[in-house]
Amino acid sequence: MRLLLDTHVLLWVMTNDPALSPTARETISKVPVVYASAVSIWEVSIKTALGKLKLDQNRFMRALSTTGFEPLPLTWEHADAVRRLPAIHSDPFDRMLIAQAVSEPLNLMTADNVLVRYSELILFV
Repeated sequence: MRLLLDTHVLLWVMTNDPALSPTARETISKVPVVYASAVSIWEVSIKTALGKLKLDQNRFMRALSTTGFEPLPLTWEHADAVRRLPAIHSDPFDRMLIAQAVSEPLNLMTADNVLVRYSELILFV
């Protein structure tokens, strides 16, 4: 299994948040490759700038570089894949993460139960 973390799951991992279940932690620790998307960095940056998220962006980026997660850049193919997604979810960040998961393919770990309607690749925690 290759795993992509939804932004909130990435933040939970990085902050050791108890919202991340022991099962999810175990899955993340056992998967050979875990990806963090450029989309998540974009989402964190925008939500921090809007005051929706309290986070030191510089510290976040330094901490992210020490996680051992593989970076997943955003490609033209990922962006184009969004247009083929059904209109189940309106959040542009989630839609882009789903498009990346489906395009690569990767399992997307999320706590958003609406996303499971997109694909069997969505791993609800």
